[in-house]
Amino acid sequence: MRVQINGQWQQFDRAPTVAELLDARNLPAKRVAVELNRQILPRGLHAQTLLSDNDAIEIVTLVGGG
Repeated sequence: MRVQINGQWQQFDRAPTVAELLDARNLPAKRVAVELNRQILPRGLHAQTLLSDNDAIEIVTLVGGG
């Protein structure tokens, strides 16, 4: 299966959950916002949301500072 992540296509052997994808990229869920197929995905749904073939996901890292 393939998924578009931040504009780039990636292949997967099996469908990961959003939480698994974030873990694999060492991205803490509390510091990112996720959009799945142009809709914001609430953090509470990351662990139960399986990605599907041709999904488009945008991951935005929140950065603090001043």
